[in-house]
Amino acid sequence: MDFYDLDLNDYVLDALDDMNFTDTTPIQEHAIPPILDGRDVMGVAQTGTGKTAAYLLPVLSMLADGGYPKDAINCVIMSPTRELAQQIDSAMQGFAYYLNDVSSVAVYGGNDGIRYEQEKRAMQSGADVVIATPGRLISHLSLGNIDLSHVSFFILDEADRMLDMGFCDDILLIAKALPKEHQTIMFSATMPGDIMSLAHSILRNPVEVKLAVSKPADNIHQSAYLCYEPQKLMVVKHLFEQEPPHRVIIFVGSKKKTKELAISIIRAGYNARAMHSDLTQAERDDVMYNFRSGKIDILVATDIVARGIDIDDIALVINFDVPRDEEDYVHRIGRTARAGRGGRAVTLVNEKDMHYFRQIERFLGKEIEKGQMPEEFGEGPKPHPNPLQKRGRKRHYYRGKGRGAKGKK
Repeated sequence: MDFYDLDLNDYVLDALDDMNFTDTTPIQEHAIPPILDGRDVMGVAQTGTGKTAAYLLPVLSMLADGGYPKDAINCVIMSPTRELAQQIDSAMQGFAYYLNDVSSVAVYGGNDGIRYEQEKRAMQSGADVVIATPGRLISHLSLGNIDLSHVSFFILDEADRMLDMGFCDDILLIAKALPKEHQTIMFSATMPGDIMSLAHSILRNPVEVKLAVSKPADNIHQSAYLCYEPQKLMVVKHLFEQEPPHRVIIFVGSKKKTKELAISIIRAGYNARAMHSDLTQAERDDVMYNFRSGKIDILVATDIVARGIDIDDIALVINFDVPRDEEDYVHRIGRTARAGRGGRAVTLVNEKDMHYFRQIERFLGKEIEKGQMPEEFGEGPKPHPNPLQKRGRKRHYYRGKGRGAKGKK
């Protein structure tokens, strides 16, 4: 669908023309019309599908069309991290380029008192759109620095990440400060039970827009090693010996393990840093800056960076721990092979995680290539039998016992 087929404001369309945006993505095609109609929307879509534009474009169009109070906050966009808030703010500046009467401010932690005062003044003077992390917005709200009584649009981006980071109570507290009549738009990459509970509590008769999880890009070379837990670090070092590491992300399942692995890799002589939610915002900014600029070769991270962070030239993604569902797998390895480049993704599978890895292979519809362990590492765990084959043998056994009819059901 062409953006001109949607009922967007002419000035917004002019900005899209300047940015060479012509055709909508599926999430934009299905989410923009109900948002323009004033409906609450629950969108489920991966990073990289264009969901930021899916909510910004219709909201900016409605603000530009008028009818909303001047010198008041009309829209609040919640983001789990400072980095994503900055990206949303950057997209906002592009889409609102010709909207002289629509103002915005990004509000996030990890900066000095001068920045805090600037945020306070912008909100008190009535910035139309506030893009904020939950903790920082709660801080301003508790000090009376922000008036949310005129908000018409409440948007949650990466809602599953916010809940993973423990922001559920903050979101509910902010929602209580909003006027009764407002439109809520919620986007999430996954739909676990806690997200469903949050949606039921803050959305009213929402339109659901759910895109199937897409398969990884064809230009990602995927492989795996079956190895016991103590062998994983050996495999990582083996990979780095084959090809010196540069622009590598290693995903780990817990903060504690992330810290320990980063230390082990640094001791092995490699330039690595850990990235996890225990770091202060200033520390996280420093790590990301140094990684982007090439001063750090290896980023050892929890899933905090799996979504919402745009780094286009990652050469290798290593899943040190197997993600628990296929969506997380796709998000992780999707950090590589971006912007038309190729990339590699290697997953280390211990005996306890074979079940989860089998689920990922089922989702992909193929068996992922298994790497050969060097002999000096010893033998790795044996792969589990194919469960489909097991069920087939079981049905054959039942047919032999005269239960053919039951076995065929």
